[in-house]
Amino acid sequence: MFSNVEAVLFDLDGTLIDSAPDLGAAADKMRTDRGLASLAADLYRPMAGAGARGMLGVAFGMTPDHPDYNAMREEFFVNYERRMTELTYVFEGVAEMVAQLHQRGLPWGVVTNKSMRFAGPLTRTMPLFATAGTVVGGDTTPHAKPHPAPLLEAARQLGVAPHRCVYVGDDERDVVAGLAAGMGTVAAAYGYLGHNADTRQWGAQAHIQSPLELILLLQ
Repeated sequence: MFSNVEAVLFDLDGTLIDSAPDLGAAADKMRTDRGLASLAADLYRPMAGAGARGMLGVAFGMTPDHPDYNAMREEFFVNYERRMTELTYVFEGVAEMVAQLHQRGLPWGVVTNKSMRFAGPLTRTMPLFATAGTVVGGDTTPHAKPHPAPLLEAARQLGVAPHRCVYVGDDERDVVAGLAAGMGTVAAAYGYLGHNADTRQWGAQAHIQSPLELILLLQ
């Protein structure tokens, strides 16, 4: 499917790791701290890819134009910071997939919209990322995805031409960013996906139902 690939880049949440349990718990603590009933984890999960905006939307029906949004977002951030890896785990098959990339001598890295305030400590804590060649956060460059700038920065850090990279993600903005960067694009259909998402409408060049399927796409 993809030929002459020299590096593989990945989104983080919903693609490599399932951070929904910790993200949801951080938002739910805000509810219980206010005497509100706890919500089921399954309600938070579909919106985990949207970060604070998604979690506060589920927990309080709050949008970024709410006057208290910034203060509530920072409270959520502090809660999440305190528990980032308590319940977060690596998706089944991801560790083996990364090991196979490593065996092939293919550098790999992470491009996430998570700010480096979280992405840095989280990736340093989890053993999976020991072989990652780069971790680019949402605030590493002046633009976050769907802008291509973070992907281009990751390719630069790896010393690989963008058109020799493949980018894998579970959100439409990942595909949009990958295409704009001139990279091969793969939609991870096992991720969070949001409500009623149809990965076939995103324009990705390939779709995978499990992480190990990626290896079959790399010639």
